[in-house]
This record gives sequence, structure tokens and C-alpha cells, in this order.
Amino acid sequence: MYRFLLTPRWWGINVFVLLSIPFCIFMGSWQLGRFEDRVQDHRTATEQVSEARNEAPRPLKDMLPVDKATSGKPVTASGTYGKQLLVPGRELDGRQGFYVLTLLRTGSGEALPVVRGWLPGSADAAKVPAPPAGEVTVTGALQASETPGDNGVSAQGGLPAGQTAAISAASLVNLVPYDVYDAWVTLAKADSGMKAVPAAAPPDSGLDLKAFQNLGYTAEWFAFVGFVIFMWFRLLRREVESVRDAELGLVADEEPVAVDAAVK
Repeated sequence: MYRFLLTPRWWGINVFVLLSIPFCIFMGSWQLGRFEDRVQDHRTATEQVSEARNEAPRPLKDMLPVDKATSGKPVTASGTYGKQLLVPGRELDGRQGFYVLTLLRTGSGEALPVVRGWLPGSADAAKVPAPPAGEVTVTGALQASETPGDNGVSAQGGLPAGQTAAISAASLVNLVPYDVYDAWVTLAKADSGMKAVPAAAPPDSGLDLKAFQNLGYTAEWFAFVGFVIFMWFRLLRREVESVRDAELGLVADEEPVAVDAAVK
């Protein structure tokens, strides 16, 4: 009854199934591994940000460029405050508000974006305390430039003058008349009247949409294994039933063809 399994058609089906199952298992395991790597990266980044609070700050120039190893680390920089911008739509402690971003003109000629703090409500320059005058030395956590549209960073355009949606050199270079570091700092202690903005984990190290996409792909690949096996058994059962019907002489009658009786 199962001799049909040796036919070329079923050889092709069986080879496809035997190759598909390990391939799907491999791809599902790989996607699961990617998700587990992102979970570990998130745990490591969270621990790094926490441990960095107890480290001694280092000069800004020694910690550039920003990467996963230096993101969140305490740095110091000196200069004079220049242009000030507001970053609307930023949440802190479950409340909506905005960041106060002030450019620190350093001795290198480049300006360092410094988040001096957070204020609740809509972005309003009248609410913002003036930055300290003269030469200042700031201490805060080093952060990588933001990417609009990622991790809650707004990609909104057409903001009022004096506002920016993202803290990045690419966004700020068109708003200030001097070069900008491809990094920014959030003060460890906010200026008077504002709340300090906590350091964020490095980019691509959190449980973001990409991580859960990996988890979703894992489920899809393993589901496909079940689908392949299910379809193979279904085809096998239909073939066995067809063979049994043929052995018993149970062949379905052909449907009569309807013919128009009226012939002209």
C-alpha cells in the first residue's frame, strides 16, 4: 500500500520535507539566539549605566567616539554656554515635558550639546532658567547621538524656532553656527529648577522592536516546522485513502456533462 512512497513525485516531497525541517529549526534557533543576545545586551547595558554612576568622570576627549563601552560613562568638559534649544515631547517619571539643551562652546572649537535638565508641560522658553555665565565645567553621562524615529525619539519636523526633535549632530548642525560633537551629555545634577535626565542605555542594546521581531520570527520558523509535518501527513493520508479506494474499486463516477437539447 505504501509503494507510492517510492515514486518520483513522493521522492521529491520527502526530500523537501527532510531538508525543510532542519532548515526551519536552524533558522528558528538562530533568531532565538539573536533575541537572547539582545536580552543580554540590555542587561549588560543597564548594569553599565548603574555602575557608571560610581566611576570618576574622565575628560570628554578621552571617551570619544561614543560606543557601547563608553555610553553612559561620566565625563567632564569645560567651556562657555551658547545657543539654547528645547527638545519637546520628552517623558520623565510618567509625565510629559521637554529637555533644556544648551550648547557648550569648548576650547576645541566644537560645541557639546548638554541637557541641563527636564521641565514638565509644553516647551516654553519663558519657563527655562538662564544658563550660567562665563567659563563652566560640566559633569554628566556621555550619550550617543539620537536617531529620529528610534526608541521614542520624535521624527517630527516643522518645529518652532528654538526647538529640535532629536539630539544629534545631524539635527543641530543646521541650527547652530558652529561644529557640534557627535555626542551629548546629560548633567548628573540638573541646573536649578529642573530635574536631571537619567542616562539611557547605548543604542541597539535594549528590548526594542528589533528584539521582539527576532522573537516573532522564532515563533514563525518553529510554526513552519509544524506546518510542513502536518501537510506531509495530510498528503500521505490522502494518498493512502486513494490507494484503498482503487483496491476496493471505489472510483467516483464522473459528473454527466450537460448538453443543450435544443439544436439549431
